[in-house]
Amino acid sequence: MKSVLCFGDSLTWGYNPEGPERHAFEDRWPSVLAACLGPGVNVIAEGLGGRTTAYDDHLADCDRNGVKALPSILHSHMPLDLVIIMLGTNDMKPVIAGTAHAARAGMQRLVGLVRNHDYSFGYDVPEIVLMSPPPLCETANPVFSATFRGSIEESAMLASLYRDLADDLGCAFFDAGSVAHTSPLDGTHLTAEGTRAIGRGLEPIVRMLLGP
Repeated sequence: MKSVLCFGDSLTWGYNPEGPERHAFEDRWPSVLAACLGPGVNVIAEGLGGRTTAYDDHLADCDRNGVKALPSILHSHMPLDLVIIMLGTNDMKPVIAGTAHAARAGMQRLVGLVRNHDYSFGYDVPEIVLMSPPPLCETANPVFSATFRGSIEESAMLASLYRDLADDLGCAFFDAGSVAHTSPLDGTHLTAEGTRAIGRGLEPIVRMLLGP
């Protein structure tokens, strides 16, 4: 059986802006991807709300730094055939990093961790998909509007920066914003249809990378 790790934030966890609550299990993009791929592939969802690429959030109730979490997660779920990373939205917060270039640097660090991890038992290094999250949008929600103040333009740069980074590092790339858009209810998260669209959109590239 092939194994795919989906490493992300609340967009992977399935935060529902209409609630706020969590989307039904079958609506979250890792679940949709698993259903598309069938029983021969184990899709592992590792989403944590507020997770960043590589930056600490000192106000959080648990560690949100993706660089600190990823090595343990890689070791816990090995052997892995593919790692899909969708992070960067929380890096846009001015109190975290606030720029798309900072998120790009964090993603590069995460790729390095996957490539250079000390996998036990001679397991191979997995393939990697860098996935850019849908850009932020305007919202009347006072909390999210303040949290991401001035970040919409920066978030719109993530797709092009991640695409170039993937080319430089020899990774696959998928632009989640090509199939889904953030909800104006909070300007950050996805409707059920949006998160389902990401799972469906990923299927062809994942099938290609996993091979027969």
